[in-house]
Amino acid sequence: MKHSNNLKDKFIFCMTGLCLLLTSQSISAQQPLDKIIAVINDDVITQNEFDGRVSDFAIQLKIDKNSEKQMNALRKQVLERMILSRIQMQMAGQFGIGIDDINLNRMIEQIAESNNMTLDQLKNTLSKDGISFANFREQTREDLIIKQLQQRMVANKINISDQEIQRFIDNNINKNNKNEKFLIHHILINTPESASPEELSKAKEKANRLLSEINSGADFKTLAMQQSDGRNALKGGNLGWRSSNELPESFVTAISDINVGETTQPIQSASGFHLLKLVDRSTNKNIVTQTLARHILIRTSKQRNDDDARELLSQLKQRIEQNEDFSKLAEEYSQDPGSKIKGGELGWADPGTFVTEFEDVMNSLSKNEISDPFRSQFGWHILQVMDRRQQDKTQATLKSQANRAIHKRKYDEELRLWTRRIRDEAYVEYIGDMKPDN
Repeated sequence: MKHSNNLKDKFIFCMTGLCLLLTSQSISAQQPLDKIIAVINDDVITQNEFDGRVSDFAIQLKIDKNSEKQMNALRKQVLERMILSRIQMQMAGQFGIGIDDINLNRMIEQIAESNNMTLDQLKNTLSKDGISFANFREQTREDLIIKQLQQRMVANKINISDQEIQRFIDNNINKNNKNEKFLIHHILINTPESASPEELSKAKEKANRLLSEINSGADFKTLAMQQSDGRNALKGGNLGWRSSNELPESFVTAISDINVGETTQPIQSASGFHLLKLVDRSTNKNIVTQTLARHILIRTSKQRNDDDARELLSQLKQRIEQNEDFSKLAEEYSQDPGSKIKGGELGWADPGTFVTEFEDVMNSLSKNEISDPFRSQFGWHILQVMDRRQQDKTQATLKSQANRAIHKRKYDEELRLWTRRIRDEAYVEYIGDMKPDN
């Protein structure tokens, strides 16, 4: 009898297990496994993560998800962007480049502040747009890591000679120091690094075809999103405002010959063929208001607290208003070693020279007016504005502008070449029907 019960128990156990197995298989049939759509070196991109990224971009770009043409163009751009990002993240891992949670949290807070939001408001905004904050957070981490990698591999390796800077300055002097800026949209038709004549001819033919469509009324931004190989394709090719000194000479020459709203003829470079639409232009001189001020600084210490410092400066202000010499009192009392030997004078200063607390008080004063005692991170001050003047800083800042502009121009070109090279050198295999049309 006991033996029979054991057999019965085993039978029930086996049947229960079989039922569980069948139930599990039924659930699996209803919920298919995530599939791989691309292999990048030793990593993969899955259908679910790809679909999620496409959905996020469609929301951000306000693309009609019912438009098969726009969605297909978006999928192509997003997949290539994900592949390039995955390659760069692999390289970053090899170099030990990473972003810890503390720095990531700080950056996300800065993003919220730059959009005049609290962190909670940013989360709510993303949620309303259908974007997961967790996805946004990890995408921000990835963007920061890739930026560090690009800084190491490209930006830090750019050299600028004194001759290049001098040539830049000479060119600007010849142009009457005009600081001309252009708002440009861009389409790039990529060509291989050692392109054959047939490949060059095919790329130029495509660029001319796109130009013909644009001149016939096609939307430049839509074509950029669908056809451009440039890094800004998903932004409709928008490069933002660029000064003439931040652009290749061939670009400047081409857009100088067209009016706002027009598109250039195809421009050939090492990267391929470019189409540029001139959206707007502006010419501005760098005129700033400089202020000549002097101050007396009293630092706090164990022997002198905030109240003592404020009281001393109040007394000094009264003495100055009773015709005592500001400069002599500064030489006697000020604890700013750089200015006290000059009677407290700080020299002619451009906007942004001083810390915010100091500059806010300085900007609020009229000529010859003396401030009440106020505090900055350096201690307590009284401040007098001695004079103000309008100054054309275009010539004075040409050298630093030249260095920044040349660096940016070289960086943009070198980054294009570097990203194309690492993309060509990577092993990429498309699975299923995800391979884009050539």
